[in-house]
Amino acid sequence: MSLTGKVAIVTGGGRDIGRSISQRLAADGAHVVINYHSDTAAAEETLKSIETAGGSATLFRADVTRPVAVAALIEAAGPRIDILINCAGGMVARKTLADMDEAFFDTVMTLNLKSAFLVTKAALPRIPKGGAIVNLASLAGRDGGGPGATIYATAKGALMTLTRGLAKELGPQGIRVNALCPGLIGTSFHDTFSKPEGRAATAGNTPLRREGHPDEVAAAVAFLASDESAFLTGVNMDINGGLAFS
Repeated sequence: MSLTGKVAIVTGGGRDIGRSISQRLAADGAHVVINYHSDTAAAEETLKSIETAGGSATLFRADVTRPVAVAALIEAAGPRIDILINCAGGMVARKTLADMDEAFFDTVMTLNLKSAFLVTKAALPRIPKGGAIVNLASLAGRDGGGPGATIYATAKGALMTLTRGLAKELGPQGIRVNALCPGLIGTSFHDTFSKPEGRAATAGNTPLRREGHPDEVAAAVAFLASDESAFLTGVNMDINGGLAFS
């Protein structure tokens, strides 16, 4: 899946799934603009790994929940953006409805949904015909999420709907919009928010009997970003080892 000569932005591209996506797109020939917010050390490690492997990438620090920062990110990427990967997001915390307040709701929705809206809107004038947008949703967007993840799941479900709507809107311009919906992937997300016994139980209930790896998600992203998927748009693709079917 050659991406030679293409420019890609990966929001949240410095660690975990975002790191694997950045590495894979660079390995396939793209110049990758790795966006990160706070973890400079992880982002620099990602950049070093790409350069060591002979790939091309740059780092750009920006809070993609803020329009001014998003505008600076898009400007730094240059006049043409062939591939946009909206990977920035997170659960923030597990809270029940009784425990959360309006500020928490706004924070989670902004991080997971508004960020994708802001970056996509700002990047759109620079995305040519044949461009591809890939959003990182979640299995939680299909099944409502685990305990205390209701608003995270709500945001990811909305991102899936945004994917479908933009696919219809941007298709006539030759721009494809798809999303991936990962299940249990072995990342720091689950190190932080999931108990070991819960992870083990989920992996045991998965037909493939294991967690996924970030590189496996990255491979699917690379497919959706490439011309190999030229007739796919509006797809919310499950990648969960068979744990759930759409």
